[in-house]
Amino acid sequence: MSGRPTLSASILSADFSDLGTAVTTAEEAGIDWIHVDVMDGHFVPNITMGPVVVSACRRVTQLPLDVHLMIEAPERMVPAFAEAGASNLTVHVEACPNLHRTLQIIHEAGCRAGVAVNPGTPAEAISSVLDMVDLILVMTVNPGYAGQAFIDSALPKVAALKEMRNRSGSAALIEVDGGVSASTAPLAARQGAEVFVAATAIFGYPGGIAAGINALRAALA
Repeated sequence: MSGRPTLSASILSADFSDLGTAVTTAEEAGIDWIHVDVMDGHFVPNITMGPVVVSACRRVTQLPLDVHLMIEAPERMVPAFAEAGASNLTVHVEACPNLHRTLQIIHEAGCRAGVAVNPGTPAEAISSVLDMVDLILVMTVNPGYAGQAFIDSALPKVAALKEMRNRSGSAALIEVDGGVSASTAPLAARQGAEVFVAATAIFGYPGGIAAGINALRAALA
């Protein structure tokens, strides 16, 4: 892995009674991106947030908003999230029967396009769109809830996707999401991960948000 790792703070574990403060505190502590987990209760067994939350985050920060669409038919919602201020829009290969067209729609909306794969989905599922993506997101938990345990068996997929990316000449960043902490992030980094999404390890860290970010930075140094 070259360069400084990118840390993306998932607001799924933030205090929503004071979300603006949580986001600005993370920014002041040196976070790189703000991650927004969008769930619809159909593709995953939880309902979280929509464009209004992305818009609220955009009003308090100019950091990249890394929006993860864990929803069915995500192409229908791309314009709304782009208008709300999303920088990156990541969709799941499992939710997109016409993945190529969905990625085109994301780019046409002015956002960077990402594709995510669940723990049970092989790396080869995204081989045909590597030239279209800016992010490759490897889920290291089954999506739906924060605070789950990191799935170690997802690590070989990170390495496989790094090799596929390098062979293809793609410039896509490899991102991991789920159970990321000071103990698990280095495991993913050694396999080639470059972007690390953390929720509980930042917003639920016993010493506070800044201490959680610092712990992740130290672990990845």
